[in-house]
Amino acid sequence: MATDDSDRYRAPALDKGLDIFELLAETDGALSQAEIAKSLERTPNEIYRMLDRLVRREYIRRTPEDRYEITLKMFELVHARPPLRRLVNQAMPLLQQVAQDAGQSCHLVVFDRNAAVVVAQVDAPSYWSLAVRVGTQLKLTSTGSGLVFLAFSSPENRALMLRGAGETMSPQVEAMLETIRRDGHTMMPSEQIAGVTNLSAPVIGPLGSVMAVVTSPYTERLDRDGREDRAHTLELVRAAAASLSKGRPED
Repeated sequence: MATDDSDRYRAPALDKGLDIFELLAETDGALSQAEIAKSLERTPNEIYRMLDRLVRREYIRRTPEDRYEITLKMFELVHARPPLRRLVNQAMPLLQQVAQDAGQSCHLVVFDRNAAVVVAQVDAPSYWSLAVRVGTQLKLTSTGSGLVFLAFSSPENRALMLRGAGETMSPQVEAMLETIRRDGHTMMPSEQIAGVTNLSAPVIGPLGSVMAVVTSPYTERLDRDGREDRAHTLELVRAAAASLSKGRPED
């Protein structure tokens, strides 16, 4: 009898752990042990030890209500050095194209170790340029990149990100997130530097989560039509972010 190659090297314990992790990743909110067992068609005793190990390894957490939810650990691992290098390598030609076509600097931001961090940056081709250095940590609630991360994250991940970064959201910021989700980008005056408009768009991963943000700190040129030039730069930023996103027609 022929053997199905997919079952030739089965690892039941690993499959069980992945089933739990994937279930929690696809669920809004937290689940109890009984709810997890029922969804996976297993008994609570079958998954108890696996839940304990996943909690101890910090892939999931137990809430005060004795329920389980996913943490950001896998998100952080996805952005560990080798995948991050691949992302930066793929992003650099796109960032260079944005800078060349727009005449503006631009950068790529990821969420790493409880902070939004600039991991790639390209100067404008002109003699003057406003740029954010690689390695700069950005606030979540007061920068274009940070707000895009919050807007396109699930409520659970958003709460974890804010807690890790030591920030809280005001009602005004919450309202901004709804607008950013609707528009698919943000165009907002910088809260740090006068005369700068942050143009930011999300890079969406294969599971629909935000992986990174492309941002241009747009500075208005007196020798150009500011409104038309800013709109053109925003479209370039959005196109670059869409090209980096997985599972899009641009790929």
